[in-house]
Amino acid sequence: MRSIWNGAISFGLVSIPIKLVNATESHSVSFRQIHTEDGGRIRYRKVCELEDREVTSSEIGKGYEDADGTIVPITDEDLAQLPIPTTRTIEIVAFVPADRIDPLQLGAAYYLGANGVPAAKPYTLLREALKRSNRVAIAKYALRGRERLGMLRVVDDVIAMHGLLWPDEIRAPEGVAPDANVTVRDKELDLADALMDTLGEVDLDDLHDDYREAVEELIAAKTSGEEPRETAAPARSGKVLDLMAALESSVRAAQESRAGGSGGAGEAGEAGDAGDAGETEEAEHAEVRDLRKKKTPAKKAAGAKKSAAAGAAKKTAAKKQAAKKTTAKKSTPRRRSA
Repeated sequence: MRSIWNGAISFGLVSIPIKLVNATESHSVSFRQIHTEDGGRIRYRKVCELEDREVTSSEIGKGYEDADGTIVPITDEDLAQLPIPTTRTIEIVAFVPADRIDPLQLGAAYYLGANGVPAAKPYTLLREALKRSNRVAIAKYALRGRERLGMLRVVDDVIAMHGLLWPDEIRAPEGVAPDANVTVRDKELDLADALMDTLGEVDLDDLHDDYREAVEELIAAKTSGEEPRETAAPARSGKVLDLMAALESSVRAAQESRAGGSGGAGEAGEAGDAGDAGETEEAEHAEVRDLRKKKTPAKKAAGAKKSAAAGAAKKTAAKKQAAKKTTAKKSTPRRRSA
């Protein structure tokens, strides 16, 4: 994996050279914006409003827009002179129990790798100290021109870092909870508990993106000139009039599903999420993948069966051909020499 940042972890007076790599990757299908009449690409152009002309990247700088609309230019030199001690350092400031971190704060995830042979010993020391203490490290670091907050923890034998939002970036959930004064009966809670127990647990590795697979299958069909396969729309439940009846029906359905050994398939995501992918500037750098030869598991199985059947047919034909040759040789009389 390619490193995106090189620096060091500051652990008291100990400095650990590390390289930062992304721990996650996106598999979502990227779309381009096109002109619906002729299929032409719609591209973003960077145009100066005053001169009404397209400008190059070398002509573009940063500016802060004031409340009255005035633009205050900010240069890279201005930012470089700011006192950020974490420019090339992940500075550990505290160690806390993992449950002290609100999941709302969690952001991007990275792996921290030891950078060079001398870094192996102090890296291992910090990793084992984190393991033994059952705590996580809170650190400050700078990335892409901003000072950020991070959480270091151990994943297998690697130190991972999660970017954290600053506490003042978390909104209070005001006005989100229901306003009505609602009372939940014990029997309703018992049924909800029964439903949770019936649904049970799940191995997260078994979950996959059904909507992305359907989009890839659609693209593959269109690329090959085939008609896209029609899929039944997911059933939309109506208004819940009787909560107890809905809970009881849910428990029965979950029990029947468990008894039949079939897992519930997740509902497809909203199409609007995918459509927005082409409406941002990042779509210009979207990943391009060839989906023409992509097969779903069902198609792969069907292909394997066809290949096996074809192989068996070839073997049978070869045996028949050999049998005919043997019969022909036996029926041909030998010539005696004079």
